[in-house]
Amino acid sequence: MLANAPSSNHSHLNVPQNEGRLVFARMNRYIGRLSKNLKTENVHHFRTNSRRVEALIDTLAPESKNKNKALKLLGKLRKRAGKVRDIDVQIALLKGLKVPDRQNHRAQLLELLDEEHDRQTRKLSKAADASTLRELRKRLRREQEAIKFDGIDPLQLAANALPRVGQSSLTEKNLHDFRIGAKHARYLAELAGENPAARAFVHELKRAQNAAGEWHDALKLKERAEKQFGSASESALVSVLQNISRARFRSASLALMSTVATLSRPQQLTTLPEQFKSKAVASDRTVQRSAVA
Repeated sequence: MLANAPSSNHSHLNVPQNEGRLVFARMNRYIGRLSKNLKTENVHHFRTNSRRVEALIDTLAPESKNKNKALKLLGKLRKRAGKVRDIDVQIALLKGLKVPDRQNHRAQLLELLDEEHDRQTRKLSKAADASTLRELRKRLRREQEAIKFDGIDPLQLAANALPRVGQSSLTEKNLHDFRIGAKHARYLAELAGENPAARAFVHELKRAQNAAGEWHDALKLKERAEKQFGSASESALVSVLQNISRARFRSASLALMSTVATLSRPQQLTTLPEQFKSKAVASDRTVQRSAVA
């Protein structure tokens, strides 16, 4: 097991220790679920919890061969799971489009996505075999034991991990990496538990990251449609997806830039507006402890 059983008494742990324990416990749970069933929910939770564990190991674990191997193995499986999850989202997005399809491109693309989903699911099943998952559990258990949570300041760690806002605007080439960097910071802030400032920090980053995630999903679907059907002048579906992608990009880049710029100011860590603090504390705490990214 990566963490003690839920029935154990963890009252002696400080907040970062307990939050870290919960992260590894969830990871262990979703490794088990992935080994039994590759349904959409299990794949999604495995992928999002992988990001959380990677953030903790990358930032807090001492350098070692096991650390490198754990991150490499976890990253490989996360990427494989991500391919399945991305297609799930693209299928949902495509099905939700209410546009004329006289060229039958929407139906054709849905069929191709279904076929690709089957292929990627088989690849994930092969990659996440019993032996590989046992090794992953073993290496993650070692990293959990190696991490020392005593004396850390999760909110300051998170602020230091925020991507830097430069003078130039975000582009389609760097927005995704910027979003991943912000996620890393958010997962570190979650170690502060119910601290109001940390909850506000997490709340604002999650809001901006959701916008960026919606853009990235639309972008990938647009690129897939362009590869299959050509330019916007050749496909009404491509034209619609380009418009959606551009609109979501503008919204996402503005949200991420403004949020990260605000949270990067040192004084902001202690003077976050009261309405943000109340939002964070009043939000569903079950969701805050869930595996949803």
